[in-house]
Amino acid sequence: MQCRKRRTNALSTLIRACAIVCIATVAAVSMAPHASANSKYSGIVVDAKTGKVLYANRANSRRYPASLTKIMTLYILFEELEAGRMSMGTRLKASRHSAGMPPSKVGLRPGHTISVKDAIGALVTKSANDVAATVAENISGSEPAFARRMTKTARRLGMRSTQFRNASGLPNSHQWTTAADMARLGRAIQERFPTYYKHFSTRVFTYKGRRYGNHNRLLGRVKGVDGIKTGYIRASGFNLVTSVRKSGRHIVAVVFGGRSGASRDAQMRKLIAQYLPKASRGPKRDSIIIARKAPLPNKKPTFAVSAPEAPIVVASVPLPPVLSEDEIPDVVPESVDDLVPPAIAEGDADPESTIETANVLPAPKAINNVIARAHALAKASELGANDQPVASGPLPPAPIKQVKRPVVTASAAGVAPAPAPLGYAPQPDTKIHTASLALAKPVAKVAQPKRPEGWHVQIAAAPTREGALSMLEKVQAKAGSTLRNRQPFTEAVESRGETLYRARFAGFPDQDAAVAACKALKRAKIGCYATQ
Repeated sequence: MQCRKRRTNALSTLIRACAIVCIATVAAVSMAPHASANSKYSGIVVDAKTGKVLYANRANSRRYPASLTKIMTLYILFEELEAGRMSMGTRLKASRHSAGMPPSKVGLRPGHTISVKDAIGALVTKSANDVAATVAENISGSEPAFARRMTKTARRLGMRSTQFRNASGLPNSHQWTTAADMARLGRAIQERFPTYYKHFSTRVFTYKGRRYGNHNRLLGRVKGVDGIKTGYIRASGFNLVTSVRKSGRHIVAVVFGGRSGASRDAQMRKLIAQYLPKASRGPKRDSIIIARKAPLPNKKPTFAVSAPEAPIVVASVPLPPVLSEDEIPDVVPESVDDLVPPAIAEGDADPESTIETANVLPAPKAINNVIARAHALAKASELGANDQPVASGPLPPAPIKQVKRPVVTASAAGVAPAPAPLGYAPQPDTKIHTASLALAKPVAKVAQPKRPEGWHVQIAAAPTREGALSMLEKVQAKAGSTLRNRQPFTEAVESRGETLYRARFAGFPDQDAAVAACKALKRAKIGCYATQ
């Protein structure tokens, strides 16, 4: 009898053990999200307070981001807002390229505009591809140029396995990312832009009488979810980046490769339920390392200006176009220089093929384009690791370069000669050669004075020192007492084999004085910003 009882107890223990193993196996299978069944799947859950990875499944494998791309598009748009180069009311103009994007879209037409505020709403909710391309063109001049800025920004954020080719996430075999990188971006955008990040919680967006619901179905349905973005193309499957704050905890979770929107959302719910309780309730101890000042894109809009066949007319250079105060910050750091208006060369689908050098000024009808292009190149000059100021100081006489084609003076062309540049003083032993039909001889190089210290006000940049001098002279004449006793000077910056000349005023005792002067200049319709 006693032996039978022991056998019964042993059998019961064995049955219970088997049951526990079976339950554990089923649970493990259910929580191993599509790892074996779905080759497109990858996922990650990160504790946003500590940076600890709570869950990872092929988190570093390459995946197509689809519309998760628009998180980076918005990140860069937020940079522009933070820097003051744009405001919520800034109008973004659509081109034929951007208006022609395939759905999802809000139906922008070529030449029509959309405000930055509406663009954010359209990207967050409708995930509008036409709006994404419009944002890209208005910031960087073309979508490929904007994509290069996106990739550079990704590297700054530590996203080492991400590469962008467009602003929307439409299919491109060379555009890829990882779940780990997207989790990093999801954390960075809310750390860097906590106020603008709140737009990701928008559930309904109304534009021109139409209501667009947010594709993120977890908003309002899963407690604690405050954003951020969905994505889908056939090659990627259904993707989702989610941020959850609840009970003092904060996680960012990413799912790639769902077979449907519903299965993706179901998987995200499981991850939230299982891993949010494991996140820290303590203080935030880890942050994404972020460069606080937005760098400028690798290239701003470039303008292809064909060299004229007619003789070149040397004339005074007009002042650059003035941007509104919504588009120009009063203070710009040295690393963010030579501000460019967000002009678009419509139809310029291949910016790399456009002319990037301007050693001489074309005929007068093209001068405005050259000045605009000079601004663009000056922006680009701030980015390269080898970009270094090569000359500065108060206005020495500029050497005259050899030219390969006939050049006539302004008087020869029936145009009044330009006035002598401000601050120009010929050196006693220096001969100044006037360009004529014969080739001009170069002048010996002149030692450059030390760069003025302190705060400066920059007006613009030009492809020649003479052009920069002319700008300074005109601005000082127009500004009156605002720039009295201020020192005009040029600073040459060399980038990719091209020299550009910044037009600046020095002599401001502090930042407040430089900002005040710049505001006064803006009231006089003169574009500028304060810098060091």
